[in-house]
Amino acid sequence: MTTMFTSTPHTSRGTRPRSPHRNLMPLLVPVLIWAGAAGVLALWWSDTSAVVGPAGWLTGAGRITGLLAGYACAVLLALMARVPLLDHTIGTDRLARWHALGGRCTVSLALAHTLLVIWGYSLTSHTSVVGQTSTLVLHYPDLLKGTIGFLLFLSTGALSARAARRRMSYETWHYLHFATYLAVFLAFGHQLSNGADFVGNRPAQVAWYVLFLGVAALLARYRFAAPVRRGLRHRLRVSAVRPEAPGVVSVYLSGEHLEELGGRPGQFLRWRFLARGLWWTANPYSLSAPAHPHQLRITVKAAGGHSAALARLAPGTRVWAEGPYGSFTASRRTARKVLLLAGGVGITPLRALFETLPGEVTLVYKARRVVDLALRGELDAIAARRHATVHYVVDEPVGRSSALTAHGLSTLVPDVAAHDVYVCGPPGMTGAAIHALRDAGVPARRIHHESFAF
Repeated sequence: MTTMFTSTPHTSRGTRPRSPHRNLMPLLVPVLIWAGAAGVLALWWSDTSAVVGPAGWLTGAGRITGLLAGYACAVLLALMARVPLLDHTIGTDRLARWHALGGRCTVSLALAHTLLVIWGYSLTSHTSVVGQTSTLVLHYPDLLKGTIGFLLFLSTGALSARAARRRMSYETWHYLHFATYLAVFLAFGHQLSNGADFVGNRPAQVAWYVLFLGVAALLARYRFAAPVRRGLRHRLRVSAVRPEAPGVVSVYLSGEHLEELGGRPGQFLRWRFLARGLWWTANPYSLSAPAHPHQLRITVKAAGGHSAALARLAPGTRVWAEGPYGSFTASRRTARKVLLLAGGVGITPLRALFETLPGEVTLVYKARRVVDLALRGELDAIAARRHATVHYVVDEPVGRSSALTAHGLSTLVPDVAAHDVYVCGPPGMTGAAIHALRDAGVPARRIHHESFAF
């Protein structure tokens, strides 16, 4: 059955939220991307005097898809360069979804480019498709490298499919994805050597170099140089590991100049623990308490080999942190009242927000058992201090919680439609909660969630 119990009764604080400026970045960035694609099409148009016959149409389509595929490669890398401006305004999970969609489009464009060019050239030279393929790959400058890059793109696309992702660990998928860098490098040379729109067109070559070198600079700074600099600057170490619930521990980290990290409640960092079996990967974990100048804390549930190993970390273990990342912060808030809806270890970013968000805040925390309610003592203390309400919803031993329905949420929070809602938890719980909130009348723009599924 479902058990519900509530902490300190809620009283209004009468605090009005600041009037937030409209975040234009999620609208501006797609506009800029499409404007760049239009510029690429304009390059083909200006360099094409006429298209004659089936061979001309096929070759022209191959040129267009090749140009767009090359441009899309730069966009894909830029989206995942972890640029703070994009990450903090758009959100890491949304950027990852754009990257995944763009990746599928890029692979499709590259495949279309390959097939269309081979077919068009074979009609022009009156040779077979197989013979034309051999001629292109073996006798055109840099096309053998371009072919290898194309095959790497196809392999990466196949490994990124959901069916393949489910069969490998996050760490394995993450490192195999680095093949994309090599694929882009190989394809870049092929485009400049063989692309009809670049050969002899100096302005187009310069623009292409500027685009790709600019993206390379972003990657070098934010994905490689910044983590190294921060690791040396902050000298993070594990200071303590404490159990919070079955399979859940809090890792306390001390260091120097931690105020410079600027981690806000609701954000996460990618943590690399320099211990045996852990040093080679950096996993995302949210801050489970507001950042302190001399201490940070994350709370982690054992959901795999990496997270389970954190319970055995020895004090003094060196740590490198990349970030902070994410836009799951107070900046999304637009209403005076806020509902925080947590499931399981999804309480971690919401616990930090619960302590720091101004105004009227209500927390609904769902877990399977009472013992699974991590950080409960802290939540009760925060609720008492700020006169807020905590609803604990527990299934004992197993049941379907009525709280994750429109009726259940409206019962717990009668004016739920007037709230901003922050949701964090397992994917199934998050999906059910969002659906229930929409049925309860909460506008989509007021439902905020962030996923680590990237």
